[in-house]
Amino acid sequence: MMWQLGWTTLPGLRGLSVSEFHAAQTSAPDNVGGVAIEFADEAERDAFVQRIEAEFASRRFTNSADAFDTVKAFALQHAAKR
Repeated sequence: MMWQLGWTTLPGLRGLSVSEFHAAQTSAPDNVGGVAIEFADEAERDAFVQRIEAEFASRRFTNSADAFDTVKAFALQHAAKR
């Protein structure tokens, strides 16, 4: 199943943070404005969302483009390892 990954980017005193990751099933993936990755089932999706949430919980970014590119690269690396 193909899932579109989303998250919230929020400003903070130490830079931008990303959190509240979620994945919505999609039949029209958007890899230009977002990140679409395939999961075998909902359990795999849920485990990935928990993993990415933990990975980015303490990271801060100087701008939204850096945050987006870093999250996208992390997700695509995960997809490539499958």
